Amino acid sequence: VQLQASGGGLVQPGGSLRLSCAASRRSGVMGWFRQVPGKEREFVAAIRWSNNSKYYGDSAKGRGTISRDFANNTAHLRIDNLSPDDTAVYYCAATIRTLIVSSLRSEREYDYWGQGTQVTVSS
Repeated sequence: VQLQASGGGLVQPGGSLRLSCAASRRSGVMGWFRQVPGKEREFVAAIRWSNNSKYYGDSAKGRGTISRDFANNTAHLRIDNLSPDDTAVYYCAATIRTLIVSSLRSEREYDYWGQGTQVTVSS
């Protein structure tokens, strides 16, 4: 599976980020992670392709929305009310497996990764 991420860039505090991840084929689960230098990769959100179930990490709860374009094998991520703490490289990931709930927050469970896109929140 090949993943092509798009979006990101410079966003003002209080603004929103919109990221998209297009997959070359249908996945079992698609997810987003983020990473800042010196820290581990952090789970942001995931979506189960079969039933549209959505899961959010602490950084996205209450202000994030993950969605899918089923026909085009594309996942979208939106996070509102951004702060400088949201500055990171965001990665999309996928696996053709379905994953149980306790596993989909672990980066080790994802087999395919996009190239990463920088999001910088600054005025």
